[in-house]
Amino acid sequence: MTPEPRKQTVTSFDADAIRREFPILSTEVHGKPLIYLDSAASSQKPQRVLDALSAAYSETYANVHRGLHFLSEASTDAYEAVRGKVASLINAHDPAEVVFTSGATMSLNLIAHCYGNTYLSEGDEVLITVAEHHANIVPWHLLGDRVGSRTVAAPVNEDGSFDLDVFKSHITERTKIIAIPHVSNVLGTVFPVREIAALAHENGAICVVDGCQGVTHMPVDVGELGCDFYVFSGHKLYGPSGIGICWGRSDIWAELPPFMGGGDMIDDVETDSSTYALPPHRFEAGTPAIAETIGLGAAIDFVQSIGMDALRDHEMDLLRYGHQRLAAVEGLNFIGQAVGKSGVISFTLDEVHPHDISTLIDQDGVAIRAGHHCAQPLMKFYGLSSTARASVAVYNQRSDFDKLAESLEKVNRIFKG
Repeated sequence: MTPEPRKQTVTSFDADAIRREFPILSTEVHGKPLIYLDSAASSQKPQRVLDALSAAYSETYANVHRGLHFLSEASTDAYEAVRGKVASLINAHDPAEVVFTSGATMSLNLIAHCYGNTYLSEGDEVLITVAEHHANIVPWHLLGDRVGSRTVAAPVNEDGSFDLDVFKSHITERTKIIAIPHVSNVLGTVFPVREIAALAHENGAICVVDGCQGVTHMPVDVGELGCDFYVFSGHKLYGPSGIGICWGRSDIWAELPPFMGGGDMIDDVETDSSTYALPPHRFEAGTPAIAETIGLGAAIDFVQSIGMDALRDHEMDLLRYGHQRLAAVEGLNFIGQAVGKSGVISFTLDEVHPHDISTLIDQDGVAIRAGHHCAQPLMKFYGLSSTARASVAVYNQRSDFDKLAESLEKVNRIFKG
């Protein structure tokens, strides 16, 4: 297999045309136009992804890899073509480095099992940060329960920025895995992956990157980043749920045992022993999410037709405007103001609980996230139980933040009389 040629960046950006590709954005909520600012949790889907899902089930559906009839071969071709699209998106050397999973959570658990069980032992350490999503914390705890390793967390600065020297001070001779987010799902902080990966390798460790909030907002080149694993979920990248990516270096994959056993990951099976397929199929037991994978391919086509540079520039403009507009709301406090942040704006509003904020502004058709965002250690670091969070995507526009600010001002009037 060879990766598809990396798509060239598209310089034009037609925001109105892009919005028209998303049928759900014409929805009304409580009689008001939908303002969707919760894409960090899950993005909406363009029509071409919905069409790809429908076609996969209605035109070519059959199980992949096993059949010799027309439908199976057509389905297999469409399914396997997505590896090349993923490789193109993240500039991977070889599509065979791309393992399909059910999502980033499964990808991180796969790494913790296959790599962690193989190479870590009693007293070894996994270094993370307090800004991790639970999916990049709990699998390492479970690894510790199995092999006796421990999880160590480095802090971030009060403003959400990252101090590489402080992080470096947490590396010891027992550090075997460094696992970080590309972008924090709460703070929006963009972590210096290249420098962290270099630190990992200088100290005999590997670097695992949770890219869920990275690949959705900026160009990604895994070779340039220098990491050993990079994972993300399709549903945050305008694709379906139930499909995720675990990219890893081919030399590492070649040495790892399977994650699960079953059909499609075998070479030969006897009643008392088995041998296993080469990567990536070694790590893809059972019938996969066929239509969802094909849908992810359509989502990748969508973002590459826009161009990741153009997409990033649009979203950065939205974030700048969003911060400016929300700063005028009385009592609003931003959580996370690192320079160059991406994707999200987290905030509190004086004494109003984030759940109340979200519930009240929903009456105006405004959808944001409220809670701990699967980042309880970070909430505790800031002395909070939860925050409100507005997150942007390619289909958002400045007027969405105007409406959010107006709704928050209405919340203030309700609570302050």
